[in-house]
Amino acid sequence: MNSHLIPAFLRCLCAQPVQRAHHVATLSTSFSTTSKAFALGRPSQEKTDGYLLESSQAAALIRKQLPVRTGVVATKIGMTAIYLPTGERIPCTVLQLDRVQVMGVKRADKHAYWAVQVGAGYRKSENITKPMLGHFYSCGVSPKSNIVEFRVKGEEGLLPPGTVLKPDHFVEGQYVDVRANTKGKGFAGGMKRHGFAGQPASHGNSLTHRAMGSAGQSQGGGSRVLPGKRMPGRMGGQQHTVQNLKVLQVNNELSTVIVAGAVSGPNGGRVMIQDAIKKPPKF
Repeated sequence: MNSHLIPAFLRCLCAQPVQRAHHVATLSTSFSTTSKAFALGRPSQEKTDGYLLESSQAAALIRKQLPVRTGVVATKIGMTAIYLPTGERIPCTVLQLDRVQVMGVKRADKHAYWAVQVGAGYRKSENITKPMLGHFYSCGVSPKSNIVEFRVKGEEGLLPPGTVLKPDHFVEGQYVDVRANTKGKGFAGGMKRHGFAGQPASHGNSLTHRAMGSAGQSQGGGSRVLPGKRMPGRMGGQQHTVQNLKVLQVNNELSTVIVAGAVSGPNGGRVMIQDAIKKPPKF
């Protein structure tokens, strides 16, 4: 194509060198450009002369808020109460640890993130597939009934496989985040699932006392149901996180951790405990 046919302002733009990225983030002092945290398979595309592309996986890993240490897997025993010397009654939940061990680690240079694989409980070897038996053998631990992966901030949070995690992994007075699956309630209506007030009990209402009512406008709303409309459906059975629960007691003999407040899920259910993100420990 002849150059005289191209407008002058386009020729000026084409003459300028193309920048590789408009938005860059300066590396923090704790992470250097030679760190393995940035070697995620495409280092040449993610870092340029001391700068890290803001849209890269390595930059997202730095921005993500994650605990420094790994968590543990526990079993919800039930709720009780603790009385303080002042007479104050604090409702709390008892969580018990059962043969919790570190099974493996995930590294950023190989898996693009930092994590610790933790196993808990016990299973008979005849009830486990041969690939999983080989995995347990390579980790140097007995067969586990529960395997959970905990994301950590960096390499300092990794632990060697086979490390036993006891209740003293936590300290009395610190705050933790507890994740568990809620109780499944099955198919529920709008009043139970979302707390709808329902329709009038009388004055012409016929058999629609607990009905949801209108699901949206007609022509004004596009003759459709808007996404996210709260309606009857399956209730519960989803993972729920309770943040900033205070650790009241830690007992290695009973292998229990007592936290203030309620925890999701039924008694006997699996829960994951990890240092709180919004209130991290100061040790």
